[in-house]
Amino acid sequence: MSHSPLLNLPGPSRDLLDDVGGAIAEARRFVEGYAPDLVVIFSPDHYNGFFYKVMPPFCIGLSAKGVGDYGTHAGPLDVHEQLATECANAVLGAGVDVAVSAGMDVDHGTVQPLEKLFGDATGVPVIPIFVNAIAAPLGPLHRCRALGAAVGDFLAALDKRVLVLGSGGLSHSPPVPTLATAPPAVLERIVRGRPMTSEQRQARQSAVIEAARTFACGDSELQPLNPAWDHRFLEIIDGGRLTELDGWSNPFIAHEGGGSAQEIRTWVAAFSALATAGPYRTAVRYYKPAPELIAGFAIRTAVPQ
Repeated sequence: MSHSPLLNLPGPSRDLLDDVGGAIAEARRFVEGYAPDLVVIFSPDHYNGFFYKVMPPFCIGLSAKGVGDYGTHAGPLDVHEQLATECANAVLGAGVDVAVSAGMDVDHGTVQPLEKLFGDATGVPVIPIFVNAIAAPLGPLHRCRALGAAVGDFLAALDKRVLVLGSGGLSHSPPVPTLATAPPAVLERIVRGRPMTSEQRQARQSAVIEAARTFACGDSELQPLNPAWDHRFLEIIDGGRLTELDGWSNPFIAHEGGGSAQEIRTWVAAFSALATAGPYRTAVRYYKPAPELIAGFAIRTAVPQ
């Protein structure tokens, strides 16, 4: 599923929130019916837990806490440390280089889907897996598929009901700082990870609200949403043709979907993990081009055939 800080902020219309909320409720019923013992969530970060001082392409959290951005849960998650450690060993053994963190900080990209699907980010044991999606340079998309396959092979050996969740995307290009464009104070934060003051967090939240307002009004320099590209991606996901995505270069993804469209990496990893159990079928199929959320907002649920 997609995520957006604007789901928790003033601005989006009630009609849009009801529409997205209805799809999330349908996904929540799917999750409740499955009653997972464990959740493995592939998610990005937005310079809240991972910084340019050290920026791994992938990282498995052995312990994690939410930073509480945009009104999401602040505090520890229920990370299954033993299984997270075993998962990291298995992924490394499969030839995929992955870092580990014994003190991972996660933001709304991880916490919001957990809250939306379970009502409480701490209500289920999790293994959080960070997938870098904003801090260039980025590896090729096929490495995300390899990561997911390695995780899926590990999960197949567990005697547990596991929900695999990918959080992010689709087309969107919100104002995210880069090494080349960030002013000195912001550069210090995204490189060194300097904690944001409450005033800085409030200023960033206000800037996000204003960016969404101008974007929805059509008076913005942000890259437009690309529903046609979003649907193309979703058709590949629905068809289980994940290897087709190996041909999508990083410049192509950014050109078609925007800078933050690289978050489709979390979907690729999640569906690659599921595909290790064989062909799958998607059930809930929701998509909404939502300028008020600065995102092509999508949800899919899927089970092995």
